[in-house]
Amino acid sequence: MTLQQLTYFLAAVRYGSLSAAAEALYMSQPSLSEQIRRLERDLGSVVFIRTNRQLRLTESGHALLPYAERAVALVDEARRAVKEIHELEAGTASFGTFSTAFQFFLADVIEDFHARHPRVRLNVVGLNSQDVADSVRAGDLEAGLIQLPVDDRELHVGTPVMRHEVVYLSTDAERAAQPMTIERLAESHLVLSESRWSTGDPVRRLLRERAQHAGLRIEAHIEVEFQSAALELAARGVADTVVSLPAARRQGYADRLHWTAFEPALFETYAFITRKDVRLSAATEAFIELIGAHLAGLRPEADEGRP
Repeated sequence: MTLQQLTYFLAAVRYGSLSAAAEALYMSQPSLSEQIRRLERDLGSVVFIRTNRQLRLTESGHALLPYAERAVALVDEARRAVKEIHELEAGTASFGTFSTAFQFFLADVIEDFHARHPRVRLNVVGLNSQDVADSVRAGDLEAGLIQLPVDDRELHVGTPVMRHEVVYLSTDAERAAQPMTIERLAESHLVLSESRWSTGDPVRRLLRERAQHAGLRIEAHIEVEFQSAALELAARGVADTVVSLPAARRQGYADRLHWTAFEPALFETYAFITRKDVRLSAATEAFIELIGAHLAGLRPEADEGRP
């Protein structure tokens, strides 16, 4: 029994004759009759009594009718559901990003996406880049925008789409009077964020690598979870900190603290990640495209001059 045969069966019931049904289906009557005979052979029972004037359902035909209607209706419903998702009239975009993304672009992207696709649900998770990568790898999220470097096992890492310069910030103008070297950083009294992910945080990994090459260690005297806490403690003179310049500006600390770039320059670099060999939903693909468009329109804050 096939869906096509059930469709032909329902057409014959609707139009009352094989000739009328064949005409409505744009096929020949012999072809339709053959499909009905195959359906009857598969069922092992006759579904129509054929008279000169019209078709009449047998008891078996009456029994088949509601199931045939239900089967065809379910297939039509399935087609509509898939079409709605493909055309972004339904579905869910599942995406992870670094926790401070809302400070830069994420609110604008979500507002724009919702205006364009109001029936599509959004699941946007703000995590440390390491957790985003783990969630994408595990299939809990479809895609993410993370800070490099990243453990790329089972992941496809796209080309970088955003770069922010990392700077040293202090209440002491003298300490920020010249570029920060790894040697001077190792001697600094520091408050650093991302305490939970300290071993996997990309900026702290880059600083550790520089320190190791110089035979040094970078140790925070104070560790906190959020960048905002590290910046506030730095602004109070408790300790100096290291964050991206755009983050300090967005949170209003670039005018309250003195800052200096690293020598050589240090950057946060961001890229999209997805699972290897897994096709994204249309909703998540559209969300990524919109983020890319917003990022392309942002002013390159990493290259701005000093305030």
